[in-house]
Amino acid sequence: MSVQKQTALVICPGRGVYNASELGYFKRYHADKVDLLSDFDRTREAQGQIKIADLDGADRFSMSKFTRGDNASGLIYACSYADFLAINRAKYDIVAVTGNSMGWYSALACGGALTGQAGFEVVNRMGTIMQEHLIGGQLIYPIVDETWQEIAGAKDEVLAMIERIDGLYLSIWLGGLMVLAGTDDALKRAEAELEPRQERFPMRLGNHAAFHTKLMQSNSERGKSALGKDLFTQPSIPMIDGRGHVWMPNAANIEALWDYTFGHQVTQTYDFTRAVQTGLKEFAPDIIIVLGPGTTLGGATAQSMLAIQWLGQTIKADFTAQQSQAPYMLSMGIDTQRSLVID
Repeated sequence: MSVQKQTALVICPGRGVYNASELGYFKRYHADKVDLLSDFDRTREAQGQIKIADLDGADRFSMSKFTRGDNASGLIYACSYADFLAINRAKYDIVAVTGNSMGWYSALACGGALTGQAGFEVVNRMGTIMQEHLIGGQLIYPIVDETWQEIAGAKDEVLAMIERIDGLYLSIWLGGLMVLAGTDDALKRAEAELEPRQERFPMRLGNHAAFHTKLMQSNSERGKSALGKDLFTQPSIPMIDGRGHVWMPNAANIEALWDYTFGHQVTQTYDFTRAVQTGLKEFAPDIIIVLGPGTTLGGATAQSMLAIQWLGQTIKADFTAQQSQAPYMLSMGIDTQRSLVID
């Protein structure tokens, strides 16, 4: 007797998700995909870079090494893409894919607009460009409280501060978090103005540049020069970008997709919140699958759901209760949830 498939929205993580607890992620979960990793590492070796297999197989996690753009991007992509390939397609019908920030490049590969190898070349080249031409930085700041309810006036206060401080920009709408980016001086001014919250915010992100701001214009141009339109093809799965725009199979303008990927996506605010909400509203999936490595994107995804009262949920307790009874979100970085995705 056949079992009816569940529809799934797949979400690809961006930078900052491969940390000490994720060391060995690819080796641990994807020993059957060594050929895939070897293909990726041939690209790395040709450019004189450390192999992804060597990074993932290291004895010790080094923050300075693993968070560099030229290392982190390819490492995270390899793990995410391998996770995508591991999803049980007899159980899940993937109706759309999206991602956060660098996760857009992974979404392009998962959605079929790039081959797996082309996706790796894109993410590895862009990560290398960002590292070699590191401009500015990023910090994270919450606009929700511990119950995931929006703090009255918090969003407007941060937006007003951005208007006041020269060189400061809104980088990412990330559920209940705002990611700010800018010059070092601008970030220092912001850190001095922002009210401390939850004993750790505002939080500066190490080895991150001023992604998704106009400070990245030169890197956008470098990306366009290095990565041509011929890498792209028609997607096979709907893809939701950082504006909430949906690129449909067999209907995507390839030149526009290429231009967005290395243009707007690099130099303008990335709205992950809207991307998730578009996926929910347009495709009404039975389940959300968040690819690994790591688990940190789950909170932002859930907060994006609560903001539109998806499934009638309004606070963190609603979400956690649902997760304990019949999980709506499955994170492949959590073993118990991973098993539900791959078995």
